[in-house]
Amino acid sequence: MSENKLLDLSFEFAVAIVNLVDGVTAPKSAYMTDQLARAGTSVGANIYEAQYAQSKKDFVAKLEIALKESNETSYWLKLMCETQRIDTATYQCAEKLCGNIRRLLIASCKTAKEYK
Repeated sequence: MSENKLLDLSFEFAVAIVNLVDGVTAPKSAYMTDQLARAGTSVGANIYEAQYAQSKKDFVAKLEIALKESNETSYWLKLMCETQRIDTATYQCAEKLCGNIRRLLIASCKTAKEYK
């Protein structure tokens, strides 16, 4: 693992989301898997982009977008579990990782806003 746990976890999460989406075989699920793939991979993409932010304000904005995307990802994961597109164990594993990232994002945003 690198020095940045958030970067590592968000990349691990993106890989998990891609693998999850690729494994969904239920008919008529494409609209949900597309949304899940977009939101789930966007979390890490925005965290990575924040590393080269032009300012503190830009950095926080990118992390806040990642936070919003993680919330959206949780929605799609829950919907897919409730409609039996994914099993409960898969849902719980992905949601746990998403929740860990969300907590780190909240703490990072708070720290960055407080830092002068």
